[in-house]
Amino acid sequence: MQGKIRYDFSAQVWKSPGMGGWVFVSLPQDLSQEIREHLSWQEEGWGRMKAKAEIKGFEWDTAIWFDKKHDTYLLPLKADIRKKTQVNVGDTISLRISL
Repeated sequence: MQGKIRYDFSAQVWKSPGMGGWVFVSLPQDLSQEIREHLSWQEEGWGRMKAKAEIKGFEWDTAIWFDKKHDTYLLPLKADIRKKTQVNVGDTISLRISL
């Protein structure tokens, strides 16, 4: 996995409320604070930061978003990614992001 800094962590997959809600993984708060403190200069509009993510050996280009409501970065998991990695809402997964 290419990138400047890699972070490995585990988190639960969750779905935002409402019809057609997006599915996310919340980065741990301590990790988010570290990223925000040292790498916020990489953020684009609305707290978006380009990233690479990896779940179960499957890697893709994506972005994380800082969510003020949850005070953490969120990694969206599109349906295609969830299908390829056999990940479901409610699962606790191990993953890696590279910024």
